[in-house]
Amino acid sequence: MSANEAEAGADRRCAAWAKYAIAAALALLNAAAGAEITLVDDNNRSVTLKQPAQRIISLTPHMTELLFAAGAGGRIVGTVDFSNYPEVAQRITRIGDNAQLDLERIVALKPDLIVVWRNGNAQRQLDKLLRLGIPVFYNEPRRLADIARGIEQLGRLAGTESTALPAARAFESRVEQLRERYAGRAAVTVFFQIWDKPLMTVNGDHLITDVIRLCGGQNVFAALKPLTPEISVEAVLAASPEAIVSVTAEAGQEENLTGWKKWPRLQAVARNNLYAVHSDLISRNTPRILDGAQSLCEHLDQARGKRPQ
Repeated sequence: MSANEAEAGADRRCAAWAKYAIAAALALLNAAAGAEITLVDDNNRSVTLKQPAQRIISLTPHMTELLFAAGAGGRIVGTVDFSNYPEVAQRITRIGDNAQLDLERIVALKPDLIVVWRNGNAQRQLDKLLRLGIPVFYNEPRRLADIARGIEQLGRLAGTESTALPAARAFESRVEQLRERYAGRAAVTVFFQIWDKPLMTVNGDHLITDVIRLCGGQNVFAALKPLTPEISVEAVLAASPEAIVSVTAEAGQEENLTGWKKWPRLQAVARNNLYAVHSDLISRNTPRILDGAQSLCEHLDQARGKRPQ
């Protein structure tokens, strides 16, 4: 065999190996694309998809945000009112709100996955959805780490891990930066007001309490039940928190806190520690909660600075 023939034979073998490698890689990709996906959701239910979801319906604004964060926003075919972030989400077809869903429209959209908030959607309607046989995935973050986990899970369900995993790591990194800066500072007792009529707060199992801890705060009603207990003015006066924080539709607006000024001996009032945080930034279980956390941490730092010398 001549040198030229040997060289030609080697080239043919290299080409054959290259074709084999490409075919093998494509086979693995196809197998991965067609492989079943099984995850356990936050209602302790096993949810199985035959392939990554292509048509997703989100039943809460925060789930819509999480899907976009996970790189799956383009897969959302229907969502609820008040799904206003990111801006492109406002153009997604509406299928009702948290309390009242248009089940006929949901079916007509032919979803292969529905994502819901376990404590934010009406159970009677969720029961009807479950009877339709469409896979339903429950999400219920109780700690900041659960948001990162939720992003990862949604990325897995939609096959968008290449976006979801870096987004989850970036969220965790920012949490740690805030924790290192604020969590070890002198504790500030906090009453967090989520509603004023009736007067309501959050207990120690609520995600907002995890944010309070991140900022070096202590929720004075952490021991109460249920997750969002109704309380009395007398209970707040007895607890005499160093700061009172409320949610508001607009940053900086504190109108729903002015009623506390009739109690000038209340510690938070005496030191002018009445603060408001935009509801979208503290009440939604999304990466933007860290913007709300930053605001809350700064407010609690202001409260520390007002302590008598």
